[in-house]
Amino acid sequence: MHADRSAPPPEFNFAGHLLAINAERAAKTAYIDDRGALTYGALDEKVRRAANALLGLGIRPEDRVLLLMNDCTDWPVTFLGALYAGIVPVAVNTLLTPADYAYMLEHSRARAALVSRALLPKLSAALGACRHGVRHVVVSRDGSDAEVGGTLDFDDWLAGHEPLATSAPTLADEPAFWLYSSGSTGKPKGTVHTHGNPYWTAELYAKPVLGMREDDIVFSAAKLFFAYGLGNALTFPLSVGASVVLMAERPTPEACFERLTRLRPTIFCGAPTGYAGMLASAALPPRAQVALRLCSSAGEALPQDIGERFTSHFGCEIIDGIGSTEMLHIFISNRAGDVRYGTTGKPVEGYEVELRGEDGKPVAAGEIGDLYIRGPSSALMYWNNREKSRETFLGAWTKSGDKYSCDADGYYTYAGRSDDMLKVSGQYVSPFEVEATLVQHPAVLEAAVIGVADAEGLTKTKAYVVLKPGQQASDALAADLKAFVKSRLAPHKYPRQIEFVGDLPKTATGKIQRFRLREQEAASQGAHA
Repeated sequence: MHADRSAPPPEFNFAGHLLAINAERAAKTAYIDDRGALTYGALDEKVRRAANALLGLGIRPEDRVLLLMNDCTDWPVTFLGALYAGIVPVAVNTLLTPADYAYMLEHSRARAALVSRALLPKLSAALGACRHGVRHVVVSRDGSDAEVGGTLDFDDWLAGHEPLATSAPTLADEPAFWLYSSGSTGKPKGTVHTHGNPYWTAELYAKPVLGMREDDIVFSAAKLFFAYGLGNALTFPLSVGASVVLMAERPTPEACFERLTRLRPTIFCGAPTGYAGMLASAALPPRAQVALRLCSSAGEALPQDIGERFTSHFGCEIIDGIGSTEMLHIFISNRAGDVRYGTTGKPVEGYEVELRGEDGKPVAAGEIGDLYIRGPSSALMYWNNREKSRETFLGAWTKSGDKYSCDADGYYTYAGRSDDMLKVSGQYVSPFEVEATLVQHPAVLEAAVIGVADAEGLTKTKAYVVLKPGQQASDALAADLKAFVKSRLAPHKYPRQIEFVGDLPKTATGKIQRFRLREQEAASQGAHA
């Protein structure tokens, strides 16, 4: 099952494991952030100090602490320091609202919060609305020299404690950290991962699929609080002794280009929206100015056109894959030298995948089914949410909530989320497939597709389209877009209605919220009834 790779021992501390395997690399650069570089030796010392400093606050093993930080070296120091002490870091999205953080503080019962200076106002507002008392707030200055009353300064806090000599005697199967789901519908779910889970993602994906090695420099546009970013910029590179570029600011094309050309990373990890933005930017650097040997993509399916144009420009493949917060990282992926753009590739060795119909039985080859995964990096549960845990974690199998098909060659193709799939004229239509076709039109920047009921109550497709700058909405363009889709997809899949909009509703992580569009459509229909 595990691709002939050794399992971690029953007593296993992931942070202790990473420090041990890098003990001989003390002088090598582990991280480069906006403030400077951190060697592996300095990382080792700071992680051990952070572990002791957390214990010094009276926080005990198995207690939770909230980690709300922009990407900088204090992030891995805090995360690994907590793990080293047997304390459970709850890493949260930096783009949310105070109400979201108040919910997460209540739900996790975090006993301390570690926060970037720039994010402190949001945290303070959350603490004011929170019944559960957080006893300590530690502030990472993150480039700011401003003192903040009533809090602990991160650097002073670390300096006041000696490095902890040995890691907590945790088990490979015990809770190590939480990640919250993106919350595209309903309340975010606290996804509980073990000390062994990140070990497996490195062994099964980083080393054999990415081929990550000690001489790589890795740059992830996806932030550390994402499951995807956590693997890219912490678990994977530290498992092989590579160097990592961290960036606190938003991953705009220009910000990414600045790091790609100045620091010349060899591996870049992004998402389709980011790759599309890079290709559309006037500042796109020539191939000679970057040192990329491989790129990865996840978060949503990578349209074929974007992958092909990126490779044509940079001479570098993007290996698209699918992972999830529940599985921690990617379990189906393309591979270097075997990239089939437009597909998500094949199962990663060590993971089993099944596509099942509504009856729970495997679907026939080529048919769309619900995606189930079995592998060693699955989360334990959603904290305090038995109903959702039972719906998702089914014995050894995890239900992803995605629809996929598999062709005769064994390549998997994304067909949308289970709750976004449409049946038009009795046939499944993937909103993503229609969207991916629309964005190939030279006038279209973004598109989202939902189902709307016609006068007879039958489902038809409607597309919300954001045009590129300089393009004008018109009936003629709408007709052209319909014809464009018809010429490329089966006739029943073209959007019967097209509405031009200025932007699309998205989650804080950048995923399109089709349910918001459905709500808007229902409200509009109600108003006209």
